[in-house]
Amino acid sequence: MEQAISEFITYLHNVKKASLNTEQSYQRDLKKLAAYLNGSGISDVSAVNEKQLRTYIEGMLEGGAKPSSVSRSIASIKAFFHYLYSKDKVSKDPSLLLKAPKIEKKYPEILTTEEVVKLLEQPRGDSPKDIRDKAMLELLYATGIRVTELINLKVDDVNLKMSYLLCSEGSKERVIPFGNAARDALAKYLKTSREAMVSDKSSNLLFANCSGQHMSRQGFWKLIKHYAKKAGIDADITPHTLRHSFAAHLVENGADLRSVQEMLGHSDISTTQIYASMNHNHIREVYNRAHPRG
Repeated sequence: MEQAISEFITYLHNVKKASLNTEQSYQRDLKKLAAYLNGSGISDVSAVNEKQLRTYIEGMLEGGAKPSSVSRSIASIKAFFHYLYSKDKVSKDPSLLLKAPKIEKKYPEILTTEEVVKLLEQPRGDSPKDIRDKAMLELLYATGIRVTELINLKVDDVNLKMSYLLCSEGSKERVIPFGNAARDALAKYLKTSREAMVSDKSSNLLFANCSGQHMSRQGFWKLIKHYAKKAGIDADITPHTLRHSFAAHLVENGADLRSVQEMLGHSDISTTQIYASMNHNHIREVYNRAHPRG
């Protein structure tokens, strides 16, 4: 089964041009399934049936897995067996009738514009680290990029003169503009602090950790939580909170969904539409509070 999973991931990469995050997510889900099936003495994909898949899914739910995690696993399993069936590697698709559990619709956590301003104002010193942190936070909110994309940026990905950056994810690229605040913070960082932060002078890496090496996702998570605490923000924010806030604030101020979709790098606009729903709910709340007969 491991060989079949490997071939499927290669197909996603080469044919479907899936993002690295998607590939890793599918591979993680399918390896868990393979481990379960191997424990039941099943190692050949052609021997898998619907009952075994249902038992696996029921076991996830009984084990306390979140409905969203189960739904994602089902999507991975269905995509995998659809691929196998299309390639005549199985005679029947055993995942065809699997249904995802109902998920309570939850909106992502976002910050108010006032909270964002407080957060971005926290790195105020003139040390190379403070200047780097300021540039990273400003750029994250200005562009809505993922934390993985942020820590992997190269100097050549940034065009200060035109105020945009080139963001690469797998084989996909997208151009994202940014405003004056992010440009000024980046310009200051590049002029005064990057050389002191990056230990390898031949490196093209834009940001580095305090040891001069590639920054980890966990390192940036700690950084943003530190500044959130200093700003007095009670919400348990993550780097993704700034991504959500970026999108929600754009939509709230009139940006069209297609443009926001392109900047976020969403392959399906339905993923982006949640920010429009959030905005409609906000408008309804304002109406109910303000209208005499609301």
